[in-house]
Amino acid sequence: MTDTSEAPHEPDKTDKEAPDRDPAPLELLRAARDQLAELTGMRPETVSRFERTESGWVLEAEVVEITRVPETMSIVALYEVTLGLDGTLTGYRRLRRYERGRADRR
Repeated sequence: MTDTSEAPHEPDKTDKEAPDRDPAPLELLRAARDQLAELTGMRPETVSRFERTESGWVLEAEVVEITRVPETMSIVALYEVTLGLDGTLTGYRRLRRYERGRADRR
């Protein structure tokens, strides 16, 4: 009697598989910064929020949109950036704009 069942596929070393580990937070931040800069032409200066969600990651980054002299008059924008679990940028939006020297009203 001949066995017609197929043997399970065992990946060889040339198969490309997803990494066995999640990207490290610093890797995710760098990827988000690079992707946002490529899409908008503006490089984030700071990250004020970074957290994991059910569908990936979300962070808030500040970028200088308009440079002025003195620097405290430059226009800064706060962007919300969403990433997939692998660190791929899935979306971004500007939350607000403000002069660098202005504090939030409380």
